[in-house]
Amino acid sequence: MYFLGIDLGSSSIKLSVLDAERGTTVSSVTVPEFEMEITAPQFGWAEQDPENWWQYVKNGIALLKTKHNTDISKIAGIGIAYQMHGLVLTDEKLNPVRPSIIWCDSRAAQIGDSIYNSIGAQKCQSQILGSPGNFTASKLKWVKDNQPELFDKAAHVMLPGDYIAAKLSGVAQTSTSGLSEAALWNFPEGRLATEVLDAMGLPERLIPEIVPNFGNQAQIHPDVATELGLNPQVKITYRAGDQPNNALSLNVFKPGEIATTAGTSAVVYAVSKNDIYDANNRINTFLHVNNAPNDKHNGVMLCINGSGILYQWLRKIMSTDRNGLISYEALNAEAAKAQPGSKGLRFYPFGNGVERIFNNKQVTSGIQNLNFNIHQSAQLVRSACEGIVFAMNYGFDVMKSIGAGGDLVRAGEANLFLSPVFREIFANTTQTTVELYNTSGAEGAARGAAYGYGYYASIGEAFEKLECLECIEPTAHLTSQYADIYNEWKNNINLQE
Repeated sequence: MYFLGIDLGSSSIKLSVLDAERGTTVSSVTVPEFEMEITAPQFGWAEQDPENWWQYVKNGIALLKTKHNTDISKIAGIGIAYQMHGLVLTDEKLNPVRPSIIWCDSRAAQIGDSIYNSIGAQKCQSQILGSPGNFTASKLKWVKDNQPELFDKAAHVMLPGDYIAAKLSGVAQTSTSGLSEAALWNFPEGRLATEVLDAMGLPERLIPEIVPNFGNQAQIHPDVATELGLNPQVKITYRAGDQPNNALSLNVFKPGEIATTAGTSAVVYAVSKNDIYDANNRINTFLHVNNAPNDKHNGVMLCINGSGILYQWLRKIMSTDRNGLISYEALNAEAAKAQPGSKGLRFYPFGNGVERIFNNKQVTSGIQNLNFNIHQSAQLVRSACEGIVFAMNYGFDVMKSIGAGGDLVRAGEANLFLSPVFREIFANTTQTTVELYNTSGAEGAARGAAYGYGYYASIGEAFEKLECLECIEPTAHLTSQYADIYNEWKNNINLQE
């Protein structure tokens, strides 16, 4: 029996098919060939067309069949992971009424701050464990205030993965963890945070059917099954935001376990059984995928917006070859030519929207100490890697201060964690052991779908075949060296605000 995992990112969409009996991936594809477009109609805005996502998903399913000769008729269930905090508004027929306002869009940050102040810090933090900030609810309020003619056309508000599920099934739904990502979940009472809706003047009618992360959520629409060549009995049995799903992909379910990733954005995500929060709203708490009414599991998360997108920017500006862009492997090799500290060059990776670790301030990126006679491309690339890790560690320190720390972190062998230099910087700056696994968000979503379908008796059984590829331990001389470099970097952050 096969299960399909779909991982909807902001740069690409990955699809993987899992053979549940063998516990191994049959085939995987990534679409489109190059990064998906993000449009910015104004400074600080970021939008994507949901209909493009849906077309790419269909293209990916076709590629699984044609390029990899995968018998997709064996697929029994579908799991969906998706970029968090995006806003998708559709009409009754599930047609988008406007482009999606995605996670790195900053336009609604002031709205979130205003609602936070009107409700009251103590009430917000006790109920939604933070501020509405720049999350989905605030983006919905922005549309209501600034595009009322489009707001009036909307019948459903969904997150990006909910939209893909709706296109597959014909049914508008969202999940409990999705509502927590949207700042619309009352944690103590385990329900929709109607308090936030009321404070924003938003109608509850826009919230679609609420389903758990795992289980028989919906069945594929017959017409869609015919169009895609899927079995008409296929069910959607799992959905989650990309970071809770990354933790699932790495078998991170228990309190004290930590997952990390460094894709377009960089994230550290720790599991806790407590409703904890940062009084300054620099980190965020969401429902983890295995949360249950009588068995609380939360995900405590820090996010740095400028991570892989910084690496993507470096790749573009360093590509002078007429034959195309240099590879990420070449960038990794270039970083390895430089020594720790990059000869004093310091990179601040804050150039992709407001940063939560700075209370949703619009912080710009910057390079310090650049000397044209000393610094070459190797130092530039390595300093970018160091800056990304230092920003992650800045947030990690906040997590540890509220009881969400640990000394072992799991990561997938993907994105920036493909770089040995990046892994070395991370292990020694955070002073944690890094376990590296050969998995992906799409594979994790497929395993989640198999568990949600009921193929596996327990969630642990779904990950019995997951193997650690490498273990990176911090070393005394490097931790000391990076502590000094990090402290210098941190002491100059205010210059970048």
